[in-house]
Amino acid sequence: MKVKRWIYILLGVVCTSLGAIGVVIPGLPTTPLLLAASWFFYRSSPRLQERLLASSLGVYIRRYREQGGMRPHTKAWVVCFMAAMVCCSIVLFIPNPIVDWIVGIAGVVGCVVVIFCVPTAK
Repeated sequence: MKVKRWIYILLGVVCTSLGAIGVVIPGLPTTPLLLAASWFFYRSSPRLQERLLASSLGVYIRRYREQGGMRPHTKAWVVCFMAAMVCCSIVLFIPNPIVDWIVGIAGVVGCVVVIFCVPTAK
């Protein structure tokens, strides 16, 4: 049982880290990663879950729980911002065409996930 607990804690830390990076880097969905981190912490360490919810990242989780998903205009803004940042990255910063394709595909996947997999608030 202790091994499972430590694995959940490790996965929670990884999801929290990626979620924090996702606040700044387009393409990484912040809210789903933080929800996963919250779930892992809930199963392994309620104290860590409370610390996550009390942190500045906890705003994303609380808002998602209260509204039952992302508000439609927030979802539209996120998709537009992700698409713009991916396009800027491809055009301005990435000289390698293979990496351009990888970033472009990751951006499309991220937008599709936000549009179709992240629930919209009622």
